[in-house]
Amino acid sequence: MEEIFKNNKEWVAEQLAKDPNYFKNLAKGQSPRYLFIGCSDSRVPANVITGTEAGDMFVHRNIANMVVHTDMNLLSVLQYAVDVLKVRDIIVCGHKECGGVAAAMTSQQFGLIDNWLRNIKDVARIYADELNAIEDEKERRDRLVELNVIEQVKNLGMTSIVQNAWHRGQELNLHGLVYHVGEGILKDLKVDVSEFRTLDAPK
Repeated sequence: MEEIFKNNKEWVAEQLAKDPNYFKNLAKGQSPRYLFIGCSDSRVPANVITGTEAGDMFVHRNIANMVVHTDMNLLSVLQYAVDVLKVRDIIVCGHKECGGVAAAMTSQQFGLIDNWLRNIKDVARIYADELNAIEDEKERRDRLVELNVIEQVKNLGMTSIVQNAWHRGQELNLHGLVYHVGEGILKDLKVDVSEFRTLDAPK
């Protein structure tokens, strides 16, 4: 913890050197443009990989960047971001080398997290034909990471929170990205959604 406090003091000094009013301005409130729904993996820090500053991005993270309609934590963050903060873009960001996705592809039991991984297994079931046709295990896992993001974007668009925002004419765009841990690059999956009719029918 000593290292944490040391780093914090150095960071504060750096920010004040750039802008003496940096923290005073942050204290006035937040008006982020983005909501970032990402994985809890320590290698995927939202502000760092997107090059955004404090105040630019509201963030929710969980194992394997899931949008589960019974997850009150996710729904509470989503409602606050959409209804109060009026974010304009919501990003669902998966990443390669995702432990949650890898675990969901096995029959091994891990304990309590198995209940959460069930949601990823459902995505694998939906796309079983496509995934089973991929012989290389790593390529198959990487593809499931992408498919999982696509499905979570759809799940996001089907929440009453997002639907109601669209119905009242609020600007709200959904995006699906995958972060390559080994390269640092973000990949756009081209699943941008801005209104209900652009969503595929549920499978």
